[in-house]
Amino acid sequence: MKIERTKNATRNITFEFMLRIYRIAVPFVMRTVMIYILGVEYLGLNYLFTSILEVLNLAELGIGSAMIYSMYKPIAEDDEVTICGLMKLYKIYYRVIGGVVFIVGLILLPFIPKLITGEIPQDINIYILYLLNLSGTVLSYWLFAYKNSILLAHQRVDMISKVTIATDTFKYIMQLGVLFLFGNYYYFVMMILISQILTNVATAIVSDRMYPKYKAVGKLPKHVVKSINRRIRDLFTAKLGGTIVNSADTIVISAFLGLTSLAIYQNYYFIMKSVIWFMMIIFNACTAGIGNSIVTESKEKNYNDFVKFTFFTFWISGIFACCLLCLYQPFMRLWMGDNLLLPLGCVVLFCVYFYLFTTNSLFCTYKDAAGIWHEDRFRPLVGAMVNLFINLILVKKMGIYAILLSTVLSYIFVAMPWLIHNLFGVIFKRSFFKYVINLLKYTIVIVIASIVSYLLCLLIPDTKIISLFLKAAVSFLISNIIFWLIFHRRKEFDEMLNLLENISKHKMDKLFEKFRYKGDV
Repeated sequence: MKIERTKNATRNITFEFMLRIYRIAVPFVMRTVMIYILGVEYLGLNYLFTSILEVLNLAELGIGSAMIYSMYKPIAEDDEVTICGLMKLYKIYYRVIGGVVFIVGLILLPFIPKLITGEIPQDINIYILYLLNLSGTVLSYWLFAYKNSILLAHQRVDMISKVTIATDTFKYIMQLGVLFLFGNYYYFVMMILISQILTNVATAIVSDRMYPKYKAVGKLPKHVVKSINRRIRDLFTAKLGGTIVNSADTIVISAFLGLTSLAIYQNYYFIMKSVIWFMMIIFNACTAGIGNSIVTESKEKNYNDFVKFTFFTFWISGIFACCLLCLYQPFMRLWMGDNLLLPLGCVVLFCVYFYLFTTNSLFCTYKDAAGIWHEDRFRPLVGAMVNLFINLILVKKMGIYAILLSTVLSYIFVAMPWLIHNLFGVIFKRSFFKYVINLLKYTIVIVIASIVSYLLCLLIPDTKIISLFLKAAVSFLISNIIFWLIFHRRKEFDEMLNLLENISKHKMDKLFEKFRYKGDV
């Protein structure tokens, strides 16, 4: 089966964009309501338990990525027997994982209070709260989780987005209801558990209706299972490394600086992560298509696509970085007030963190699509350990600065150089020197655009909402103008325009098709 990569990617980007907007706007409202009804400490608790459960999810071992990668080839070849066998193996693994997460979670139960410094809200039993969150995680594995793989491997992320929007709407309505009617945090968490059940069941129904011929039956040859298990072992270090980077920061802040500091940090992180989500829409929508391309196209074609994607990523992430630098503090002051602000130095580090994260995500997209986890197995772990080591050494002296600086340094000196080496050594089979030089040029241009944008925004009087929109317009326009002046004669710029034109043309063609169809009826 030949996957229509551009068509599917465009459709996935559209629905994923809708989902991301939804998942930024509504949780933003939920965080605001929680702070004003319950207090900032409850928001800190929410972040802490999310991070603890991410650690428990290490049991997943990257099985999802390994199984989806294993489906690319049989889908391309219409090998129904192998796909069904993969689904059955996936189903067995996820049931075991749910059990492991449950048992390990119970073992950790007595140690939960030690991860919180300072006072805990008096009306909260930390053990009950933890068990409710743990139950939601376990059910996410036991209830049809394996059926997501068919939709993901067929590049139908748009269907998952539709289901998620529907079930999340139910969750948020119920959560707002219990907060306003009862002000009870236990009920708030229970709504998360219920919506997780609905999401898994609904996704399974959609998967069965779209691909009814695929059932979790059959048995794979031993050499296939052995190959999958090897990929899973290789992915474990990546999963471990990513979990340490994402969760250790939260746990370290809670253990050393307290729930209030954690809530303030996570408010800034939420804004950065919300912007990152827009970048991840593109990467997630294109992963299956890139995987299909790596299997079917030449190394030269794949390298040229990689260069094109890199330029596109630089342009978009550069604009966002400029806007973040100029808008972070005015927005946070408007949202949370002067008492819940971080210093300007932390804002700069957040912007650097954002740029490094998005660039690294492009590299990881190609790594995952190509399945080169074995060659990359130690990189995430080493980077994560560097990050954690710097965290623990500096957190008492530097506070939040240490958390951000440790992540930035681990990206610059470990994660990104190592990953670039793996991509060029395994996928593209060429020197990466020219590519890295271009990447450095892009970075310098972003720094220049950010400084110019920030200095111009300082000239705008602080009139709250109006000044916020003015600063957004200035930072957006200045960054685009600077990028265009420097790069508009480059080949990559023309290719980026062609890519955008193709996507737009595809959407218009689909629109005309709908009109023609309606006219025929």
